[in-house]
Amino acid sequence: MPLAEVETVDRWNALLDRVRERVPFYRERLPAGRLASLDEVAELPFTTKDDLRDHYPFGLLAVPAEEVVRVHMSSGTTGKPVVTGYTRSDLDLWAERMARVLEAGDVSSSDVFQNAYGYGLFTGGFGFHMGAERIGCTVVPTSSGVTQRQVMLLRDLGTTVLTCTPSYALVLAEAVGSSAARDELRLRVGFFGAEPWTDGMRQEIERGLGLEAFDIYGLTELGGPGVAVECHRHDGLHVFEDHYFAEVIDPETGAVVPPGRPGELVLTSLRRHASPVIRYRTRDRTVLVAEPCSCGSPFRRMRKIRGRTDDMLVVRGENVFPSQIEEILLEVSGLTGNYQLVVDREARQLDTMQVRVESREGADQVGLRQRAEERIRETIGLTVPVTVLAPGALPRSEGKAKRVIDLREL
Repeated sequence: MPLAEVETVDRWNALLDRVRERVPFYRERLPAGRLASLDEVAELPFTTKDDLRDHYPFGLLAVPAEEVVRVHMSSGTTGKPVVTGYTRSDLDLWAERMARVLEAGDVSSSDVFQNAYGYGLFTGGFGFHMGAERIGCTVVPTSSGVTQRQVMLLRDLGTTVLTCTPSYALVLAEAVGSSAARDELRLRVGFFGAEPWTDGMRQEIERGLGLEAFDIYGLTELGGPGVAVECHRHDGLHVFEDHYFAEVIDPETGAVVPPGRPGELVLTSLRRHASPVIRYRTRDRTVLVAEPCSCGSPFRRMRKIRGRTDDMLVVRGENVFPSQIEEILLEVSGLTGNYQLVVDREARQLDTMQVRVESREGADQVGLRQRAEERIRETIGLTVPVTVLAPGALPRSEGKAKRVIDLREL
């Protein structure tokens, strides 16, 4: 249950006391004194990914190293990886949250749970695995890849719950193939995250796999998946406010914006012991919703992530996010969710963008190109060339798909 404000303030003060005592980085940055109300949270400094990288690997631990029983980390493709540690208590709380995620889709001990998130340093595989075991599912820890074997196990083991990235869910749907083959599956629900995806992508996944698709949210810096999940209403993700304090800020000014206004999600982990994080700028774009959900959950909702503030492309002076293009393409009947955006720079230093997208089998590619270009022009006011490709022309991903090909640095 969400905490009353006085309890949340108490939890905040306990967190601040702990990190001032144990983490030099926070001791030097945080103001003295305790919070009297939640309004004062906005006066605390942010934590950024650069802060975490600058203190790689263990400079932000709030417990002795011998109390850390596991570490996970980000890929580190754009610099030093972000390392997050877990005590035994942290792992127990993580398993509790992940069980709560799965229970949003009515997962129970009678389910066969196929986990196609990657295991290893990535948090997704282990997080879902622990949640499913906490519930008592029959867990099939396939990890990602070996797609034909995945499909064989979906069918032969009678898998009812699937977890993976939405991009890989599309790959699996494509591998399943015909509706007759899909009818052999027993899939009921799937939980997909680790990258932004639109409601149009949801429809593609649900049609291709014959399940109900749930969006989930988490990130390595906050301990992995288990921050928020959709309910059956699919009208935003409920944030687990007994574990996380959520804010949305103006990414330019850093000021907190009211519910209903879009901005950048900022999260604080209220209960983690090894690697607590205060006011972390996620760079993810969303909206907090104040109105109660009709499902009856006491937790507030955040809208589906619409991309990252650092994913924004400026094309001939217009701000464009990849998720906007995905949404437009999937509104054009005959196109699929397999697409790439190719960004380049002209001699006059103006950025250009081309769209490559696959069609469905037997579709009129010329007509689809015209409709897609027209929809993009009508929606975001840009004339963008679209190339419609045959099914299977673009590379497939076993994890997060690479949607943007940036040629500007070449």
